[in-house]
Amino acid sequence: MSDSATHGEDQEQVRRVKLERISALGRDPWGQRFDGHQPIHEVRALEPQVPPKDEAGHQPPGPPARIAGRVMLRRTAGKAIFLDLRDWTGRIQIFCGKSQVGDDHWALLQEMDLGDLLGIDGTLGYTKTGELTIFATQIEFLGKSILPPPEKWHGLTDVEQRYRNRSVDLFSNQESLAAFLSRSKIIGAVRNTLGGQGFIEVETPTMQAIAGGAAARPFVTHHNTLDLTLYMRIAPELYLKRLLVGGMERVFEIARVFRNEGISTKHNPEFTMMECYQAYGDYHSMMDLTEAIFTSAIQAVDGQFVRPLNGRSVDFTPPWSRRTYSDLFLEHVGCGIDDSDSVVSKAKAKGFDTVGVAHDVLVSNLFEEYVEDALEGPVFVTDYPASLCPLTKRKTSDPKVAERFELFVQGMELANAYTELNDPILQESLFRSQLAGQKAEDSMAKMDTEFIEALKHAMPPAGGLGIGIDRMVMVLLDKPSIRDVILFPLLRPRSEGVAASGTAEVETRPEPKSEFEGM
Repeated sequence: MSDSATHGEDQEQVRRVKLERISALGRDPWGQRFDGHQPIHEVRALEPQVPPKDEAGHQPPGPPARIAGRVMLRRTAGKAIFLDLRDWTGRIQIFCGKSQVGDDHWALLQEMDLGDLLGIDGTLGYTKTGELTIFATQIEFLGKSILPPPEKWHGLTDVEQRYRNRSVDLFSNQESLAAFLSRSKIIGAVRNTLGGQGFIEVETPTMQAIAGGAAARPFVTHHNTLDLTLYMRIAPELYLKRLLVGGMERVFEIARVFRNEGISTKHNPEFTMMECYQAYGDYHSMMDLTEAIFTSAIQAVDGQFVRPLNGRSVDFTPPWSRRTYSDLFLEHVGCGIDDSDSVVSKAKAKGFDTVGVAHDVLVSNLFEEYVEDALEGPVFVTDYPASLCPLTKRKTSDPKVAERFELFVQGMELANAYTELNDPILQESLFRSQLAGQKAEDSMAKMDTEFIEALKHAMPPAGGLGIGIDRMVMVLLDKPSIRDVILFPLLRPRSEGVAASGTAEVETRPEPKSEFEGM
């Protein structure tokens, strides 16, 4: 056993003894209901109400304050103890003088450790050094921490510990807590924007009989009573489109989706996707909506449209650039997408297998290789080769082109949108073509005939949009890993002899090309 582990056990034993002494004082070390406490940021906002010192230099009592929080710092000065308490809104100093709190509370304070939860009643004022402080009059124990808080959180090993011990990370690392509070604000802004534009939020099945709506390997489960194989959804798309058929003209879902694929800094097998569909819209409608969603999210966080990302700046001020797939291909690859000989030559030069590989697959490989990383963004890449988009309406003027866009920022794909294909005859044909080349374990196990039947009742022309919420939060908060914005990311199980630095960012399978592939 390591010295640090032994030291931790020793501290735990000391704290357990204090736990017993708190009980012996007639106090509940685990606390009781504590009504009427104020968030610390609201207490700090009362500062203008603190009266000035009198002529003798004494500080008259200010407004009353009642807070609850975790002890983050403790300093003893004779018959006074200074504490720093933190809740999820902020931090403030507490002055506990023996004569002010009385013998009972003073005895209780002797059993207090860093990490404990306290309730404080007192008045707001200033110390001699001018620091805003609550001068305590009463103290309640609200929870004894029998494990000591970490002393430091830095380095790769500690990064992994933050992922594994998120509860400790949140109260020890203010930046981490702030990120997840901002994530909540971003998701709230997404909901508010969509609701403000007439979309209604719905819920579709998480367990599905057919893994449809994307090309991805599903997680498989089994319903015992029905003796039925089910799949954790890889996308909510096909169910949402059925609602368009049913007359629900603007729908969205913020959905947990599951892909049994690679783990990396950009991918987690369980992630959050927002998908929405607008009857009588198209992919241009979805571009406008995407800008509105990001605008409201930025305003909800801090209102700064020029934001840092990976050591550079990104300007999210709308409108954003809109570039066609073919123009970007010509610019960065150096040949047109219809120039078959040049496409094959470029693909061979990059080491891609070209024998028996469809032309548009080679085009897609070259686009990913040459173009995507060069997209600083935010930029909408529009008008994809139709063969790459089986659920997308073709351009009337050019059936080889699909009315699709993807949003890129610094080479990362954040959103995908279509003018949705609503022709059931063409859709069924494309499904058959797509499934003919797919392994059952990697994509849809069979055709969703119920979806095709729904389309035959006429789905209105529509625009559809998917936004990867986790990636959106990563970009807006300048976080390097998706694990920094998912509260409980999937990690390899702990095992003896495995270096911690080798477990946090492991890829178990090749990284998926896209969160939205086949959407």
